[in-house]
Amino acid sequence: MTAAIEDSTTHQPRVQVALSAALAAGPSHAYLFKGPRGSGKRAAARAFAAEILAGAAEDAEDARRRAMLDPSPHPDLVWLAPKGAQHMVEEVREQVIRASVYRPYEGGKRVFVIEAAEAMRDESQNALLKTLEEPPGFVHLILLSSEPAALLETISSRCQPVEFAPLPAEAVEAMLREGAPDVDAEELAAAARLSAGDLELARLLLTEQGRELRERAVEREWSAMLKTAEAAGEEAEAAARETLEEEKEGGVKRSAREIADAAKRAGRRRRTELLDLGLQLAAAWFRDLAAVASGAADVAYNRDRIDRLRAAAGGLDPSAARQAAELVADTRRRLDLNVSEQLALEALSFRLAAVLG
Repeated sequence: MTAAIEDSTTHQPRVQVALSAALAAGPSHAYLFKGPRGSGKRAAARAFAAEILAGAAEDAEDARRRAMLDPSPHPDLVWLAPKGAQHMVEEVREQVIRASVYRPYEGGKRVFVIEAAEAMRDESQNALLKTLEEPPGFVHLILLSSEPAALLETISSRCQPVEFAPLPAEAVEAMLREGAPDVDAEELAAAARLSAGDLELARLLLTEQGRELRERAVEREWSAMLKTAEAAGEEAEAAARETLEEEKEGGVKRSAREIADAAKRAGRRRRTELLDLGLQLAAAWFRDLAAVASGAADVAYNRDRIDRLRAAAGGLDPSAARQAAELVADTRRRLDLNVSEQLALEALSFRLAAVLG
């Protein structure tokens, strides 16, 4: 096992075994790295790609070093990430499908990594099928996905699956502590547990935006929570538009309509993510209320707010808190069906009032 793969999969022992075995036997032409966000898929893919390139290079150490840089200057490593909510169809065609027929610039291998593969449109996925079915012998594709169910079955079935599990809360907490040593230890512990093993989400919870969203969720301030999500969406839309405009000025062919549509998708995606996170935090709060009301405060996720939990749980029927958590989960499912966000939150408010008083 190489040091890079070992370091990138410290908390993923099954992934370590799978990738080490693949390198020993000779890597397959296509892999699907799937698992929760923040579980280490990106780092593992970079380390795995670096080993594939190093194994076919005259100077293995130099090839490995360049491939491990982010962004990488290695000409035979193509890393495609969506600029907005979705991959642009033409980018998938140009940077992966058409580019994969060209022989390596150096060494004997080329590696193409598609990050957030579920963000490819069906048109892109269908176009990628031939490359997955009959790739040149020197080509290896690595698809990363946090939502593999959104991929076409024809795509998934042509890739070797590599399963990533959620990171343990202790591991997330340790990594948070390295990056934010001045943050209160109890808040770090709470963020680690509320993130459900998603390191990126845990880091968001320690930002001003994350803290505000968490407070709105705890206080059941649904309208304010929606406004926070909308503001985040507007920021994401503006950032995506700026990036796409810069790329257009740099020579990438995009129409004004394509830029506007891609920016709007990025904004909608971010707004939806933040709103869903707010509901997830609300459900966790009610779960903690049920635990505290049952005398099991030691299992609460919101460790930094244990006094508030105890005060709110005083005289509360644990079953009512559990029912409240279920109502929030039901609202999350309704929003997945494109139900009006405002109406869904208003309905949730009335339903919670009936259960909790």
